[in-house]
Amino acid sequence: MNVVLEHDGEQEKIMGNVTHLEVTGEGVVVSTLFEEPKLVKSAWVKNIDFQGGTVTLDNKELNHD
Repeated sequence: MNVVLEHDGEQEKIMGNVTHLEVTGEGVVVSTLFEEPKLVKSAWVKNIDFQGGTVTLDNKELNHD
């Protein structure tokens, strides 16, 4: 599964072949079998495309009007 960060309509690949994703108070931590875990600060899961194998993160604040 690939993890991308969306910002300003663009997507930046954060990590490929992700085996673990954890939402924490600081953001989202992603890791693979062979790489060190990576924290994406202030991020949240925007959507998951199971068929396409992509998790999209965003780190903009949600506007709850």
